[in-house]
Amino acid sequence: MPPVKAIGQAADKWKRRATVAGPDYEAGVKAPRVPQADAAAAANDQWKAGVQQAVARDGFVKGVRLAGNEKWTRGALEKGTTRFPQGVQVAEPLYQAGAAKFFDVIQRTQLPPRGPTGDPRNFERVRVMGAALRAAKTA
Repeated sequence: MPPVKAIGQAADKWKRRATVAGPDYEAGVKAPRVPQADAAAAANDQWKAGVQQAVARDGFVKGVRLAGNEKWTRGALEKGTTRFPQGVQVAEPLYQAGAAKFFDVIQRTQLPPRGPTGDPRNFERVRVMGAALRAAKTA
């Protein structure tokens, strides 16, 4: 069996190499061997099998419990605090494009008349809007 590097050495090498890999990352995104959507669609059966295996072994909850709250909080604060605002800025046109059909549904959905506060007829307004939005999402 070949000798194994100490975990500290391996982690240090990974960190040093990864921190300067931005140009390689960008090049890979700009010119992938296979277009991302094609590769992802071709992996559909493997994805389904993997999800079913994870369900069978309760992998989701086991992973969540293994990571714990402290790891999530630390990562969210150390990475998310600085990245979140930039991500929102970049995603604004995508938000607008993705939400447009729902805003259109909300605008054109005819709701029944509103009743006084607490009137059960008001729940019908919620049901109508919920059904219209669900239909738009699943169409």
